[in-house]
Amino acid sequence: MIERAELLAQVAHLYYEDDLTQDEIARRIGTSRSTVSRMLQEARETGVVEITVHYHWKTVPEVERELMDRFRLPCARILLSRGRPYDEILRGLGVLAARYVEDSLTDSSVGQQSCTQPQGLACNTIVPTMGISWGMAVYSTVRALRPASKRPIRVVQMVGAVGAGDPLTDGPDLARLLAGVYGGEYRYLHAPLIVEDARSREVLLQEPRIRETLSLARRADLALVGIGAPQAEVSSLLRAGYLDQQALAQLRARGVAGDICARHYDAWGDVLDVELNRRVVGVELEALHGIARVIGVAGGEAKAEAILGALRGGHVNVLITDDVTARKVLALSAK
Repeated sequence: MIERAELLAQVAHLYYEDDLTQDEIARRIGTSRSTVSRMLQEARETGVVEITVHYHWKTVPEVERELMDRFRLPCARILLSRGRPYDEILRGLGVLAARYVEDSLTDSSVGQQSCTQPQGLACNTIVPTMGISWGMAVYSTVRALRPASKRPIRVVQMVGAVGAGDPLTDGPDLARLLAGVYGGEYRYLHAPLIVEDARSREVLLQEPRIRETLSLARRADLALVGIGAPQAEVSSLLRAGYLDQQALAQLRARGVAGDICARHYDAWGDVLDVELNRRVVGVELEALHGIARVIGVAGGEAKAEAILGALRGGHVNVLITDDVTARKVLALSAK
């Protein structure tokens, strides 16, 4: 007797791959059409069938050009959102950012020479170093990566671990996932993202392994970062438990427009003298200016001012966002 899973797979194959109707399948296996319908539903629920919808993620070239001209960017990728819900927009942004990362890592100008690779690579092998922050947009990008081939890369965590919320969006897991996609190596930053006070941060920064990792992150060839905002509906720091509604309101009152690597800045991109900035373990925004390609991924109108500050401050030089948000950024900049 055919096992249930095998029977479900057979029915699914006839329906999805051989394009038979449910009536035709019912006659072939000697059952009713309603039974075939229930079997197809069961096949989906039990994982025998996995349905993936491949969107054609279109971009908006005219908005891309305007952003590049306005902020002197080498590249911008603007997703045509078409009124999609935020989670789908986030997935689309991840796809666009992933394609840019893949193209960048195949660019022969990206990378540095290394003679100490664990795989025994030759001394003239180009091994790019890629810094990575944390958050949902960064996670969406890593999940969307589909490189045509493996490549030895070095992935380095740019900020300490959140240690709360969804672990998959945290720096250590993202560094490991990204390195795994390419078959490369990864370097953890063995520290929390935000510590109790500035003195605790200074003590941690004296640790040789932390110093070494941050030094490597500052010398990255490219970096992938999310862009945060002090609005409750999009605040990763709120979701992670570092901030509450009152703390967010206080940051907004101090002029905070956004944050990158948990470093908070105003609408002009100037880093603000707020107490939270003195407790962050990670690369400084000024260090990002020395990295050739800093890819900022963020979407949603609530992040428009944060994105504008990131562009004005030069904290990112490649922007991946959606068309509605991009147009709001341009409108804000015109004011």
